Amino acid sequence: MLCGTSSSGIERSTTYRGPRLMYRIVEARPVGLNIKQFVIEAPRIARKQRPGQFVILRLHEKGERIPLTIKAADPAAGTVTIVVQGVGKTTSLLNCLEAGDSVLDIVGPLGRPSEIEKFGTVLILAGSVGTAMALPTAKALKEAGNHVIFVEGARSREMVVFEDEVREASSRSFIMTDDGTYGEKGLVTAKLNELLAAGQKIDFVLAVGPIPMMRAVSQITCPLGIRTVVSLNSIMVDGTGMCGGCRVLLGDKSKFACVDGPEFDASQVNFEVLMQRNAMYREKECESLKAFEQHKPEYLKQLRAELAAKEAELERLRGEIADLSVTNEAFHG
Repeated sequence: MLCGTSSSGIERSTTYRGPRLMYRIVEARPVGLNIKQFVIEAPRIARKQRPGQFVILRLHEKGERIPLTIKAADPAAGTVTIVVQGVGKTTSLLNCLEAGDSVLDIVGPLGRPSEIEKFGTVLILAGSVGTAMALPTAKALKEAGNHVIFVEGARSREMVVFEDEVREASSRSFIMTDDGTYGEKGLVTAKLNELLAAGQKIDFVLAVGPIPMMRAVSQITCPLGIRTVVSLNSIMVDGTGMCGGCRVLLGDKSKFACVDGPEFDASQVNFEVLMQRNAMYREKECESLKAFEQHKPEYLKQLRAELAAKEAELERLRGEIADLSVTNEAFHG
């Protein structure tokens, strides 16, 4: 197998397995409402991934780059697992793909790994798809000897994901739904307040989910002196800190979520500025999603055609390289 990294840090697989596309999807299955789990071949990333890190994925040459946290990695199989919630054009298009399809390229692993040590009692608060992002860290914290309490929140039963894995990764777990259709009714902050009121000692908090949820958690825990970390999945473009698209304000200092994070001390985060930045492109994103929904079959057909053409080009280049190798061996033979 030939597997290398381009100058841009993109892992490009050149394994010959007959006609195929770029980064092959080996498994794709729905796990919740508009939420899909993908297992994708990416050997180098699988070998190097650590809890809390992410990848940036691009579907085609002109596609936008989207950050996705690595839920799991299998170095032996050479695969990584990501979970995607279809909320915009690109994530919705990605969720149309199935096993046997592929994506153009993946950059990673990116970001600083989660801080794993023995804190004592750890509380993890995750909002729906944020559960997938928090699971690797929860598992590592439990293995480090922490008592892990995991609270998963979702709008409704249809958006509760990975419940069995949550139980396995924690010492105690709770499911909260906004409408009460599953688990307990209420927000994750309701369970946080309930635990605190009952005298539960909490040494460390990790909050992963929508910005308003993480802000609400920090407003409860930080005044109590409980160390709290939030995972900031703000707008990212290149994942290297060069574009400045994911700039976050920590006190009076600017940081980049892609290279300095994605996890930050919640007591330092300016959530108001973060929410403003996240809303900057909302109107354009809604327009793109509307156009996609109106022409979904055409978008999917075009994507598959572009990737097939790209793979055909690579196969031609591989053939030329193989011919050169044979010629070189014959010359030196």
